[in-house]
Amino acid sequence: MKDYSTIIQPIVTEKSANAQTRGQYTFLVQKTATKIDIKHAVKRLYGVDVDNVRTMVAPKKVRLIKGRYQMTKRPVMKKAIVTLKNKKTIDPNKLKGASKKETTKEKK
Repeated sequence: MKDYSTIIQPIVTEKSANAQTRGQYTFLVQKTATKIDIKHAVKRLYGVDVDNVRTMVAPKKVRLIKGRYQMTKRPVMKKAIVTLKNKKTIDPNKLKGASKKETTKEKK
């Protein structure tokens, strides 16, 4: 699995922000991603060593309307909590070496 497709996005909530002080970062990942895939992706994308990876699958949330109709509020998603070695810190929104590509317009 490719590194850029393994990690979908970082999850930033109050709980995950408190965990970042302990060197733990939460990411939304592909459902088929393994712990080893996630570890390699974080190492390549952010340039840090990973100590531990914990994963969980959050089930979809379903809401009943008038007892009969079901409305899905949230799809099934897989989250990963990544602990970095030596309590290093990263900015989960910025990738290592990521820069804007300059677009040039071709003259015809």
